[in-house]
Amino acid sequence: MEKNGWAEKRFLIDGFPRNQDNYDGWARVMGDSVEVPFVLFFDADEETMINRIMERSKTSGRNDDNIESLKKRFNTFKNETMPIVDLFATQGKTQRIDALRTIDEVFEDVKKVFQPYL
Repeated sequence: MEKNGWAEKRFLIDGFPRNQDNYDGWARVMGDSVEVPFVLFFDADEETMINRIMERSKTSGRNDDNIESLKKRFNTFKNETMPIVDLFATQGKTQRIDALRTIDEVFEDVKKVFQPYL
C-alpha cells in the first residue's frame, strides 16, 4: 500500500471485515484515522451462488467448491458477515449491487459506485 498509493489514501479491501472480531479490531487499530465511504455488497441468492460455484468447480481446481463446503460457507456468511453488512447499512454505507444480472450489467453498476472517488 505504501508503494502504490499511500499518498492517495485510497484502498479497496476485499472481503473485510468478515465478522464482528474483524470489525472490532479494525475500529481499535484504525479508529477515526480512516474514512470508510462504503462497503460494496454483491447481492445474490444462495441457490444462484451455489449453481455458479458448482459450475466454477468444473475448472477451478478448488477442493472447497463442493456442496458440503458451500453450505458451511453460506452459514458462516449469514451468521457472521451479514450482521457487519447490515451494520454498515444502518450507517448508510452499504452499496448493494444486484449480482443476478449479467457480468456487464454488474460491472456498469460497480463503475457508477466508484465514479465519485476517481
